[in-house]
Amino acid sequence: MLQINNLTKVYGTNTVLNIESLCINEGEAVGLVGNNGAGKTTLFRLILDLILSDNGEVLFQGAPVKGSDDWKSFVGSFLDDSFLIDFLTVKEYFSFVGGLHSMTEDEIKVFVEEMSPLFGFEISLTDNKFIRNYSTGNKKKIGIAAAMMGHPRLLILDEPFTALDPTSQIRLKKILNAKREHEGMTLFISSHDLNHITEVSKRIVILKQGEVIRDMECNQQTLSQLEAYFDD
Repeated sequence: MLQINNLTKVYGTNTVLNIESLCINEGEAVGLVGNNGAGKTTLFRLILDLILSDNGEVLFQGAPVKGSDDWKSFVGSFLDDSFLIDFLTVKEYFSFVGGLHSMTEDEIKVFVEEMSPLFGFEISLTDNKFIRNYSTGNKKKIGIAAAMMGHPRLLILDEPFTALDPTSQIRLKKILNAKREHEGMTLFISSHDLNHITEVSKRIVILKQGEVIRDMECNQQTLSQLEAYFDD
């Protein structure tokens, strides 16, 4: 589904990303881990054609994403608050995003109801306040939910568990696992939380100084292996 070839990004004299090859197959759940500055967000921004690479290419279903809109209806993503339109209310924002996916008003209502375990009583279509007035955690919930509208084939999330309370973290993991298991959604998710990322991933990719240094299948030993690696 997603193929990365000889992808590099350089700022000045600093090479922040240098990935020779990385492939994510349809239906996989891949976790991306690494310390601060490893290049995780840069990689996501290159995949989403938000910044230009210095070399290499990103292919979605065999076609380059660079300069193309063809892949965008199949990919959902949330990296940070800049993905939100924070002067809209929740209803206005979901209506806007749903409209991009040709969803009817009734379909949007059904979708929001499906997200109610994540939203709890804090987020509703009847809320009149602007998104910018929500807490950091609730803004993240709104952005993550919007990324799943239209049932994308590939979902990309950057640090989705950060700023969420424990209940929301648990419920988000259940939603993500259900999306993969029942809808065949492909997941590519970064996280500093090794416990959470191993619970939603079937494969872990470790980035260090912009390079892939390990690509491993998840098993019962994966968490302890990651902890040992980052404690070394």
